[in-house]
Amino acid sequence: MEYINLGKTSLKISRIGLGAWQFGGDAWGPYEYGIAKEVIGKAVELGINFIDTAAVYGRGRSEEFVGRAIRELGIREHVVIATKIPGDWHRYDDVLKAARRSRERLGVDVIDLLQLHWPACWHNVPICETMKAMEKLVEDGVIRFIGVSNYPLQLLEAARSCLKRSEIVSSQNRYNLIERDIEKELLPYLQREGITLIAWSPLAKGAVTGKYSPENRPKGDLRENEPVFYPDNLREITTKLIPVIKELASKYGKTPAQIALNWLVMHDNVVPIPGAKNAAQVVENAGAVGWRLSEDDFRRLTAASNSLVITYVTW
Repeated sequence: MEYINLGKTSLKISRIGLGAWQFGGDAWGPYEYGIAKEVIGKAVELGINFIDTAAVYGRGRSEEFVGRAIRELGIREHVVIATKIPGDWHRYDDVLKAARRSRERLGVDVIDLLQLHWPACWHNVPICETMKAMEKLVEDGVIRFIGVSNYPLQLLEAARSCLKRSEIVSSQNRYNLIERDIEKELLPYLQREGITLIAWSPLAKGAVTGKYSPENRPKGDLRENEPVFYPDNLREITTKLIPVIKELASKYGKTPAQIALNWLVMHDNVVPIPGAKNAAQVVENAGAVGWRLSEDDFRRLTAASNSLVITYVTW
């Protein structure tokens, strides 16, 4: 496994993380604790030490699964735990309360990375009020580091300006071969400022794997209404991008998912956090590092991605 510093800190995290959204059981279908424990155990065995969860995943269920598995496996010293509090809870007192409840569900003394899951879009809480609470959590030893998630550049800059003694070390945003708007302004800023980009939905919820087509769309989970899986978008993906991914998978002896993840890892500060429904998927995800696409193949894959015309207007 390869490792990278989290932001400008000395904390090392694996270049491939483990997303724990699926453990919540409320978005990707039912999920058993025993499978979650097996997935986490396999991840750590393969050197994946970065586990990302959130309070909203199953209303705390994912955090409970992560914490319980870590305790039962005896691996706390081998993992970096990241969680998130939603934008609805960004008032000063709520931030403190939410963080302590997450810490209790995780069963740890300190949360390694606490992220603001999305801005306070509906409650108009001043950003500096929220960041003041986050610094208080660092000072009190409840959390080690501060991150944000789904913040546009202007709000990230505003949040950073509010901090007096701490720094934002990471930004978690949607980023994959299909959805690359982050490259327009946020990614260059993060690279320049030494802030780690944690890439969620790095496989576009499976759209880059070639498993789906306009005639074979996902059913039974949140992807049914995901714009990426809109027939016109899938037609673009399956005709322009998937053939190149599959050709490179054959050339390198890798799976399409590994090709897509390696393309992300080739960006110096990017750490993808794919989920895993079982141990076999963890093994596949871990196999996305330890090698690199050639520069020519990287550019070819980028060009295929550039050719996509994706719309989010689906009705």
